[in-house]
Amino acid sequence: MHKAAPAHDPGDDELEVRPPQTVAAGAAAVGHALEIAVEQMGVRRTLGTLLRVNQVDGFDCPGCAWPESTDRSHAEFCENGAKAVAEEATRRRVGADFFARHPIADLAGRSDYWLGQQGRLTQPVVRRPGGTHYEPIGWAEAYDLIAAELAALDDPDGAVFYTSGRTSNEAAFAYQLLVRAFGTNNLPDCSNMCHESSGSALTETLGVGKGTVLLDDIHDTDLILICGQNPGTNHPRMLTALEVAKGNGARIVAVNPLPEAGLMRFRNPQHVGGVVGRGMALADRFLQIRVNGDLALFQALGARLLEEDRRDPARSVLDHGFIAEHTDGFDAYAAHLADLDWDEVEAATGLTRAEIDETVADVLAADRIIVCWAMGLTQHRNSVPTIREVVNFLLLRGNVGRPGAGACPVRGHSNVQGDRTMGIHERPSGAFLDALGAEFGFDPPRRPGHDTVDSIRAMRSGSARTFLAMGGNFLAAAPDTDATAAALARCRLTASVSTKLNRTHTVPGEVAVILPCLGRTDRDEQADGPQHVSVEDSMGMVHASRGRLAPPAPDLPSEVEVVAELARRLVADRTTADWTAMQADYGTIRDHISRVVPGFEDYDRRVVDGFTLPNAPRDHRRFPTATGKARFTVNPLTRVDVPEGRLLLQTLRSHDQYNTTIYGLDDRYRGIRRGRRVLFAHADDLAALGFADGDRVDVVSEWDDGERRAPSFRLVAYPVARGTCAAYFPEANVLVPLDSTAEVSNTPTSKSVVVRFEPAAP
Repeated sequence: MHKAAPAHDPGDDELEVRPPQTVAAGAAAVGHALEIAVEQMGVRRTLGTLLRVNQVDGFDCPGCAWPESTDRSHAEFCENGAKAVAEEATRRRVGADFFARHPIADLAGRSDYWLGQQGRLTQPVVRRPGGTHYEPIGWAEAYDLIAAELAALDDPDGAVFYTSGRTSNEAAFAYQLLVRAFGTNNLPDCSNMCHESSGSALTETLGVGKGTVLLDDIHDTDLILICGQNPGTNHPRMLTALEVAKGNGARIVAVNPLPEAGLMRFRNPQHVGGVVGRGMALADRFLQIRVNGDLALFQALGARLLEEDRRDPARSVLDHGFIAEHTDGFDAYAAHLADLDWDEVEAATGLTRAEIDETVADVLAADRIIVCWAMGLTQHRNSVPTIREVVNFLLLRGNVGRPGAGACPVRGHSNVQGDRTMGIHERPSGAFLDALGAEFGFDPPRRPGHDTVDSIRAMRSGSARTFLAMGGNFLAAAPDTDATAAALARCRLTASVSTKLNRTHTVPGEVAVILPCLGRTDRDEQADGPQHVSVEDSMGMVHASRGRLAPPAPDLPSEVEVVAELARRLVADRTTADWTAMQADYGTIRDHISRVVPGFEDYDRRVVDGFTLPNAPRDHRRFPTATGKARFTVNPLTRVDVPEGRLLLQTLRSHDQYNTTIYGLDDRYRGIRRGRRVLFAHADDLAALGFADGDRVDVVSEWDDGERRAPSFRLVAYPVARGTCAAYFPEANVLVPLDSTAEVSNTPTSKSVVVRFEPAAP
């Protein structure tokens, strides 16, 4: 039997702090994953469901976007993947009786953990003007209400259409078609808040806004630099790939302000030695960099490689043939780094010249190099220049477009990259819009739409009055929590297509609708029979996903069905799209995609076995940039100025968390149990500030437009880089201003927050 949902939130007095761990996975991971799965699903459902995760005839894990190996095990999931599946496949249910017992004000006072633990939504509900509760509404009436509110807008740009990475390729393509037929490009998505900086920098420098490696490249490389990333928590299956790489002779350098257990030692639970043995040490070198120091580090590495090349031209430190044939901008780049200020490098990175030189020795000993990174690099003011510097570093030795080498941005959510490929973008290319218009006989809007931050600004100002979310937890994911909540509350209509309750539902517009839908694990039956969907992983592999479980309620629609129902009411006469046919058979959508999106030719047939999307830099050393070549860039060495008495804070996930979904209240690897309002800081920094481990403080961030406060955090003395600290999101998102964003990408600066501490009220 599964366990009932918790009735109450745990109090702060239940928080426990233990020493951090130095090894990831192993028997403890297996036990914890099964414990949570059985609590949510029961024993029989757990076994039957987990054995279908990431299998060819099963469903894609709703968690991370790490690719599957062609040599799959029978248990092709990790600890956090099992938790993600359990959250969706839970036997807990939320129906009309739940909403009758809990007014919206009560839901708003609950934790994100408690909301998610209540179970799957089973029927549509509405909050009518002035209402205190959500109440049941019929499906047809719900669709009619949403369509009528959208149709009543004076300007299509008065609506915002958000998308989460969970959405399938088919649903995403149909959704963007609906939105563009309606007349706007207001298609913000979760990419805007995580890897938008990667896409911006890679498009400019390599011509494609995606990574340039495949899983086999990770297995067969000489050196991997892992920057601003915690695979042990955020992409645990990546540890298996790193284990293979180590077994094949690769060295691994971990670059992070915090020591992460998953990069210290890995006990692979797929092997007996990983359960009962010591496992494998992964990182050969740990560079404990200061927050926001990565730009300076990669400039320093580049400067040292240039210096070594000048000192000993016969050594072939740089790949001059590749540079001459395939790149431009090298001379300006080299001249810029000739004047690199090493005192500034050490101040920015917190690393010594010796540590950098030792890393250079690793680089010189490696023929093939891969740089992996995640949100530790993408959420700063200077994130795009930082990732440009990663590309500069790779170009110097020709580490793009050959086996075992390249750029590897590790995306978080399972289909966030696929959503963008399908056209979920506020600034689509002219070529995409031309193809879309030709396929469906209409002229798509050409003016740029709103990304996530601009959407919040538009709702805040009142120029956008309708918000529709296809999945996700917008309020918890967005920056400046109070400002975002106020923006949502100003809307005439907020509508969410969701599988479970989340924070966004607690801040309704004047009218609010929640439409429950099928999840990745659910069986999808349409008029033409059982359907499958497809997703794109972090390395551009596209494959099918087939849910098998009976839906939580007999009349739950798929996301495709929700889109089709709205489209028939709102835009049926604006294009040649046959929405009924697309809903009945998703192969019809895939046929449309095959004629609109390059690389998807013969999509419906090929997706059965899966296929790899073309990637010009990786496949042909062809770079579709503005100049037709890979581009060296010149970037000023910038860093965040941290005044006396302050620390530089980054937000991060706990181990019992994926994005804004809180599976539990433990962060086993960092020693935290039964709580989330903690702040990690170095013991010496705490002492210098007049605080100590165990103190309760309010965390205050300081900005030109005023202060922001996150109350009552427990300080935890932790071996983070000096001058820095860390706290979990979404709890710390309140500290990040809406208007503090990255250059070019407009991504919130959640990894660069200057804070001070004040004693918390008793």
